[in-house]
Amino acid sequence: MATRLTIGEFSRMTHLSVKALRHYQDVGVLEPADINRFTGYRSYDASQVAQAQVIRRLRDLGMPLDSVRTVLASSDIEARNREIAAHLERMERQLEETQAAVASLRALLEGPARRPAVELRAIPAVTALAVSEVVDAADLMAWGAGAFGVLGDALAAAGLAAAGPFGALFPGDFFELERSEITVFLPVADGASAARVPAGRVCLRVIPAVEAAVAVHEGAADDIDRTYGALGTAVAERAIGVDGPIREYYLVSFADTDDERLHRTEVCWPVFLTGGA
Repeated sequence: MATRLTIGEFSRMTHLSVKALRHYQDVGVLEPADINRFTGYRSYDASQVAQAQVIRRLRDLGMPLDSVRTVLASSDIEARNREIAAHLERMERQLEETQAAVASLRALLEGPARRPAVELRAIPAVTALAVSEVVDAADLMAWGAGAFGVLGDALAAAGLAAAGPFGALFPGDFFELERSEITVFLPVADGASAARVPAGRVCLRVIPAVEAAVAVHEGAADDIDRTYGALGTAVAERAIGVDGPIREYYLVSFADTDDERLHRTEVCWPVFLTGGA
């Protein structure tokens, strides 16, 4: 014979609040065993305790309710485990991001950052495979990884040779509005023909020449703002800044190593060069 429990008893046994239990019913995660049609009182079966405990642990791990519902509804153990594993991987990435943010904040608290060496340079125009799209700041990393993959595929399909590292152009309004058209590019050898580029997102274009103040950011992109700050300060002190997109060149990136400590990103701030500068 089934052992029926009031919602209060079930709450005490599972450490799920009455409010949470009602919400889980509303979203279809955990249905009561019975609802009295006259009083509306909910009752649960003792056999549901284990399921409620699983829900509580999944929620403690931050799993979205849609994923919890998928896990509970799946009769396929492999599919269920894949859903849980995918969530654990998301948590690991979030933990890595949190650890990086903590390390960056501690470095700021320890004192002013060492100013990177700043070089004033005339960067020549190059022909490049390029992808240009309007991107939100929150989507930048994922979009960039995909776009660089598309460029690499187009390079191989066209039978071209890279003539430099991957780069990107960031208009000023991207930093102000957190949304703008971003261009990622891969320089190719002179003489490349647009006819060789596969149809799609990639085009062949000229990345214009620029005079720039250049500094190299060492390490992960999470604290590249420190290099931007130091470089921008150096440009402002010389009063040589001009309008135009900031560009980055990825000298050492995920294409070379997964160890972000070894990554090197060249940040190029547009300037007007003079003999005095």
